[in-house]
Amino acid sequence: MESKTIAIVGAGIGALSAAALLARRGYAVDVFERGSAAGGKLRQTFAGGPGVDAGPTVFTLKPIFEALFEAAGGDFNTSLRPTPATVIARHFWDDGPGLDLFADPGASEAAIGERFGRANAEGFRQFQGAAKRCYDVLQHSYIEGSRPSPLDLVRRIGPLRLGDLLATRPFTSLWKALGQFFPAPELRQLFGRYATYVGASPFSAPATLMLIAHVEQLGVWTLPGGMISLARELQRLAEGHGARFHFNAQVEEIGVKDGAVDHLIVLQEGERQRISTRKVLFGGDSAALARAGLGAGVRRATAPTAAADRSLSALVWTGLIPRSAFPLSHHTVFFGRDYRAEFDAIFKRRTLPEDPTVYLCAQDRTAEARPGAAGAGDGFERVLCLTNAPALGDEGPLSPALLAEGEARLRRTLARCGMRDFDFDPSAMTLTTPREFHERFPHTGGALYGRASHGWLASFRRPGSRTAVPGLYLCGGSAHPGAGVPMATLSGVQAAEALCQDLTSA
Repeated sequence: MESKTIAIVGAGIGALSAAALLARRGYAVDVFERGSAAGGKLRQTFAGGPGVDAGPTVFTLKPIFEALFEAAGGDFNTSLRPTPATVIARHFWDDGPGLDLFADPGASEAAIGERFGRANAEGFRQFQGAAKRCYDVLQHSYIEGSRPSPLDLVRRIGPLRLGDLLATRPFTSLWKALGQFFPAPELRQLFGRYATYVGASPFSAPATLMLIAHVEQLGVWTLPGGMISLARELQRLAEGHGARFHFNAQVEEIGVKDGAVDHLIVLQEGERQRISTRKVLFGGDSAALARAGLGAGVRRATAPTAAADRSLSALVWTGLIPRSAFPLSHHTVFFGRDYRAEFDAIFKRRTLPEDPTVYLCAQDRTAEARPGAAGAGDGFERVLCLTNAPALGDEGPLSPALLAEGEARLRRTLARCGMRDFDFDPSAMTLTTPREFHERFPHTGGALYGRASHGWLASFRRPGSRTAVPGLYLCGGSAHPGAGVPMATLSGVQAAEALCQDLTSA
């Protein structure tokens, strides 16, 4: 590998996006991934039969991916055949009627009015308008742009549009803002859950996150090949342009000489190699750099994240269950009774909540599911079940007793909301805990979204593409513009652009 080659550490969605773009532009690209396959948090588990998506399950902001694939010489819609969801998600609070949110906002408003009354339906209409305004203000100035400082953001939006910036409500918590729209506490729970999309508590996250409601209104999609197909297709595009992928390749050190990136130390097949390179794109969690997980020379590249500032981790069960008679949608949420107590347990007491909210992704219940389609079959269905947990994976594994109690609490929430036939053979399910997430993503404690988005400054504390170490660049969910598949993808796009600019100007 020549020194002019761009080395990418990790093969998550941000790194894959950058690899495809850089290779398309003619650069020599080598990707080093410690795991056996590309995808990072986009992954599958297997329990006999087809794989089960075990990472992110919600696909939004399709135009980002269409533009990425076009720039990388592909066609997103032809390759991945996305199917629009009519029902965005189904929600339950007890053993009674649930509430669907629809792709059609008028249908959602009608459903809210029927279930919770006219005042909440009107609140939903106003909330949607506020969410759209928030997204419109930040789309180009923050989300799709390089990481700004607070002053940079004001400049980008324009000093004459301070009213628009304040309309994003950065100084108000999401929970408090929702109280201004929804008299029903159930709806504050429903829309407060958007904070968990970036690993945060709705009681501490800024109301700016209400923009996620507008993102979902722009469209939620399913991919017939599962979310993992996105990673596989990006790898195929990158390889088609000459990028080389090295799996089971552990990067032990990003070496520095005279203050700048100089080489990598890679452990593969029991042998250590010193690989010369002047440009490295790191796609892992930035916490690993700050904790000297890749050498002391790059420790100053990013600021450390204290354990108290970590985002959510999770208990995630994936596998096969007997097909339930319960009316599951592709995305179904079963809420715990006390949302504040749930997040106090996780972020203040640092323990599993007594009465957790459960997210269940029934992967065979999609618009494209049909007789003969790939699925579990034989009376079974593929599911992912998730409850939130604190990021304490670096403090040791959870005890078997606590894990058993976590499963029992999940079952109690499902049963209280009417899903009493939830059952599985343990041999057909895989449980991933904060400990396993920490082992997969070192130096994170199992945090799945980088730094928690708590307080108005949190977004500005995420590192940008360029670092304090010349030649070292960042992408992924812990970097700007943030967590989630679309944002992590944009981070890869932005990192590739920054790297190309620097190579051109050198």
